[in-house]
Amino acid sequence: MLAIVLALASAISYGGSDFAAGLASRAVSVIQVTLLASVASLVVVAAAVPFAPYIIGAHSPGLPALGWGALAGVGGTTGAFALYLGFRHAAFSVAGPLSAVAAAGFSVLAGLLLGERPSGLALTGIILALPAIVGVSASAARGHEAEGHARPLAGAGAGLVAGACFALLFIGLDRAGSRSGLWPVVACGVAELAVALAVAAVTGNVRLPGRRAAWLAAVTGAAGGAGSILYFYATHEGFLAVTAVLTSLYPAITIVLARALLGERLTPLRLTGLSLAAVCVALIAVGGAG
Repeated sequence: MLAIVLALASAISYGGSDFAAGLASRAVSVIQVTLLASVASLVVVAAAVPFAPYIIGAHSPGLPALGWGALAGVGGTTGAFALYLGFRHAAFSVAGPLSAVAAAGFSVLAGLLLGERPSGLALTGIILALPAIVGVSASAARGHEAEGHARPLAGAGAGLVAGACFALLFIGLDRAGSRSGLWPVVACGVAELAVALAVAAVTGNVRLPGRRAAWLAAVTGAAGGAGSILYFYATHEGFLAVTAVLTSLYPAITIVLARALLGERLTPLRLTGLSLAAVCVALIAVGGAG
């Protein structure tokens, strides 16, 4: 049950992070948003490191754990670039849910290949989660076209690329193990910042955005860092196939925020998708996380 709670808390953090990122990336460069968000995320993770021994037994980090963490960071930053670009070309509820479908699908496949065997109820919940997110995405795409946006396919494509990269983030943090405290998450944050700095340097885009966009980017990073910490603990309390799927429900939070604060429409199919997502969470909770 702890794994389920942590994974859902991670989904809330990631959903809020994506919403703030979407607002920021519509005003300034995606590179600026990602760079500042990476800094804020690393600050949050570093501040949490001293408390890690009180949560799990921490040992000196090994190179494999740090390597998996760094690989997760590369996936996280690359996915963020793709997702924020998707937000520039599509409604929040197009790129976000599609990224979650890919992230969940690849993570479930990895978990099964690694020998995980969720219970029947949990596996049913996992299976239902994928069409739930697809249903949200499909209704969003039609609504997006009706609203007159020019490049829905570009937003959808970016969302799928982002999902594949986020799957690498989920798998990497899972494979890093839990015996090194939060150091794998620190390695993840360092790699994210290194990639963002490299892209900013190559493009000559190393500068701070305006005050409002800077605050939104900082919120993006802080919430994303918290989400990574929560997911890291969740995936070591339960199956990767379960925790990654629950965490991949983060678009529901983005959609709710977009509806409440921006007035984006909730079509019947989108509401059905969200309801199905709630059912899958209940099934996984009853079936157990592993």
